[in-house]
Amino acid sequence: MDTSTRITHIERRWPEAAGFTAEVSGVVASLEPILRDTPELAAEGLVERFCEPERVIMFQVPWRADDGSVQVNRGYRVQFNSALGPYKGGLRFHPDVGLDLFLSLAFEQVLKNSLTGLRLGGAKGGADFDPRGRSDAEVARFCASFMTELHHHIGADVDVPAGDIGVGRREIGFLFGAYKRLVGRFEPGALTGKDPAWGGSLVRREATGYGLVYFVREMLRARGEDVAGKRAIVSGSGKVAIYAMEKLAQLGAAVLACSDRGGALVDPDGIDVELVKRVKEVERESLERYLEARPQARFLPGANTWAQPCDVALPCATQGELDVRDARRLIANGVVLVAEGANLPCSADAVAALSAAGVAFGPGKAANAGGVATSGLEMQQNAAQQAWAFADVDARLQHIMADIHHRCSEAAARVGRDGDLVTGANVAGFVRVARAMLDLGVV
Repeated sequence: MDTSTRITHIERRWPEAAGFTAEVSGVVASLEPILRDTPELAAEGLVERFCEPERVIMFQVPWRADDGSVQVNRGYRVQFNSALGPYKGGLRFHPDVGLDLFLSLAFEQVLKNSLTGLRLGGAKGGADFDPRGRSDAEVARFCASFMTELHHHIGADVDVPAGDIGVGRREIGFLFGAYKRLVGRFEPGALTGKDPAWGGSLVRREATGYGLVYFVREMLRARGEDVAGKRAIVSGSGKVAIYAMEKLAQLGAAVLACSDRGGALVDPDGIDVELVKRVKEVERESLERYLEARPQARFLPGANTWAQPCDVALPCATQGELDVRDARRLIANGVVLVAEGANLPCSADAVAALSAAGVAFGPGKAANAGGVATSGLEMQQNAAQQAWAFADVDARLQHIMADIHHRCSEAAARVGRDGDLVTGANVAGFVRVARAMLDLGVV
């Protein structure tokens, strides 16, 4: 089956999932050179099996609000591929999620987890529940109801969820507590992102942001450059953005802008990361509150960060946040590198424009793999009943991110696309999973 036939086949099988089919089609197209040169990877229906989820679970989540009313949400878990190990991927609680998004994210997760070199399959899930504005009691009741169904499908050697948008330590705690009650045992390896006091790993909170910057460092080294002295802008002000800004500052970059739902914050003297932490994590306020302590800064309501001149741009907020118009603004303002801290934040047109302009581009499946990598390290600590020091976990994270960059660069060169980390990530991620699928056979 040739590439165009495969893509047509995928589109016919999933007519209701346009985002998913577009994502899969792009990956399949990028695999054409490796499939041509390595025909055994096109045998046994490997590509077709790779593009089809192993299991899709949808379920009702009824729960009672504080006012006594009964609410009903929909839960999801897409267990996409387990050739390399137990399914692994986050849970997202957000009112706008649906099956199409979770299919896309789970497929991306398979490639991401493969690139880490760890023995992890790929999955994604969550619910169309919005924890914002809900009391702790409401969130706890929702999590208990959600886990009532999900616990049938997860476990340390089956599927290990973690947090994602809307699912932080509070939600992981409630989810793990419900799991523990339902299965009747303390099984720390069943979920990651836990508090270090009861089985979590140090660096897990920082991991995606730190890992992103470690990957950026490797990208710049490949160009003979360094992070120090670079002007950086970051979108978002959640934990990925905050810890990316923190590590950028530690490595000598000047972080000039970040954002939240209300608009963009620009500080010509450099973003005060500790102040952002206080505003967003302690006070839970708009970034506009930052101006009270830093009057030289500006808050631009309704704006994003992409109009600000920079050398490095890191989209760390959410999917679909950087389009081709934003890419052209960045190019006009001299950007040399863009790397994705969020999952699928850049449109295909934006990526194409950046690449055509010679801007180094780090796809999320490689650049933001630090979170799942550290989740894998948390699983190792749980299995060994150990707790590693912060410096030890951080050193392992740096090694993993450097290795991911090497894998992507090597794979890109192998198919004649030097420097194309998108193609390199797709090829390297696919080859490792495909070889495992080939070894495991099919009945």
